[in-house]
Amino acid sequence: MSCQISNLDAGVTLLGGGQSSAQDLEEALTMAPNLFGVDGGANRAVELGLDLLVVSGDFDSIADETRALLDPSIVIETPDQNRTDFDKALDLADAPIVLCVGFTGKRMDHQLACYSVLVRQARKPAILIGEEDICFHLSNDIILDLPKGTRLSLFPMARVIANGSGLRWPVDGLEFAPWGQIGTSNEVTDSPVKLSAEGDGLLVILPRAFLRQAVRVLWQGDQALCP
Repeated sequence: MSCQISNLDAGVTLLGGGQSSAQDLEEALTMAPNLFGVDGGANRAVELGLDLLVVSGDFDSIADETRALLDPSIVIETPDQNRTDFDKALDLADAPIVLCVGFTGKRMDHQLACYSVLVRQARKPAILIGEEDICFHLSNDIILDLPKGTRLSLFPMARVIANGSGLRWPVDGLEFAPWGQIGTSNEVTDSPVKLSAEGDGLLVILPRAFLRQAVRVLWQGDQALCP
């Protein structure tokens, strides 16, 4: 099925079946309260007694007990095995921000696939939330007000030219590629940090503490609803 759940002005939280904490989910929902269960993530949502707007996926990880409790009207089966459930769930979420909880940890191949999807769906304002870090695709020029010494990594998923300022190791005009120059463990020296990329394929990785700031700079709308 190729459709979108529209008019989600308050943002969407996607809950997957990977590693997640109740704290991560609670914080995400304060900023993006429309909850989508992505396959096995629906098990977690039901366990916590949360209201689900949509449940999608190929349903190879959802428990029979969970599916029996779901309103059939919110269930959208996406059986395409050539794409991940995360990829297909992003298709459905037409929102100013999409926070993605439960897509990191556990299996490394699943996590790598999620990074690939961030590039595939480069126009989606999506943020992967991990235990220690967050990750998003650099789709537009951004300005980040980060404390001196903050770790900031740039990781390329394709050949891409980076531009920016405020980092210990300069990146302005530098060509990145996964087989060549990468930019892990850079460090903020001057704030604000300005970043942009010529083309798709560059991921930004920041400490988890800067999630709300990332939401503010990626929010696609008049105002980011997070203090």
